[in-house]
Amino acid sequence: MGASYLRGPKKRLRRYIIMLVIDSKDCENIDKALKKYKKKFEKSKTLLQLRSRQAFTKPSVERREVVLKAIYKQQIASGKIEG
Repeated sequence: MGASYLRGPKKRLRRYIIMLVIDSKDCENIDKALKKYKKKFEKSKTLLQLRSRQAFTKPSVERREVVLKAIYKQQIASGKIEG
């Protein structure tokens, strides 16, 4: 039998499909509607999520990057480094 019953149920990854809906009026130009779509797409950060999922980074590396970025911003604010 083994100890497989101790592990519990498998966790499934939930992936949500984000659908961008643009309300356009009949008299609105297609260029304006496309511009609205591009802005909405950029705000949803879909592209950033796709790029981050391409390669796995360890959580410790992510935390280190956040800390180093904060240190850099603090040094710029204090005037030690010219940004």
